[in-house]
Amino acid sequence: MRMGLVARHAELAMDTSFQGHFLIASPTLGDPNFFRTVVLIIQHDESGALGLVINHPLHTTVGETWNRISDIPYENDAPLYLGGPCESPLMVLHCLEEAGKIEVLPGIYFTAEADDLNELVRDQSSPVKFFAGSAGWTNGQLETEVSDGDWLVMPALADQIFSRVEDQWRVLTRLIARLAAVPDLNPKLIPPDPSVN
Repeated sequence: MRMGLVARHAELAMDTSFQGHFLIASPTLGDPNFFRTVVLIIQHDESGALGLVINHPLHTTVGETWNRISDIPYENDAPLYLGGPCESPLMVLHCLEEAGKIEVLPGIYFTAEADDLNELVRDQSSPVKFFAGSAGWTNGQLETEVSDGDWLVMPALADQIFSRVEDQWRVLTRLIARLAAVPDLNPKLIPPDPSVN
């Protein structure tokens, strides 16, 4: 079954943008930066790909981090996430269209612009997830890694993006195995935590 899944991903990698998809690290992926990670691909085109690891919380909160870099007070006890090994400005996934630079998938936006971040902090009506660092791939690199079986790929689920489910990697690994076994299963009809099914 694994070979069939890898072959299907290799075929997908040839001509498809992975924007709005989860990359789920294969158990055999050797890079320690991505051990048991779930990456949301923010942008993917001929220049390469940008992603954020969504399941590695840091031992600091968004509020603590924000209050070190801004004069606008912000109480947010959610964890700041390690978005990947590449240095980057503070980045946010959210649902506020007017503060979005990229629509990653319908209703889910990405920004790293200071004005947008200030708007999100002032508004506080949108679910948000803050990241320090990001993951990046050069042109063709991600497609090669997917073809080599380093990553399993599935359409992103909005509930999982903002989830604080413990061991999200395990939950999504099981889900993608179910999808491989039943290819016509619609992931949007699966509950946010399939283990309770």
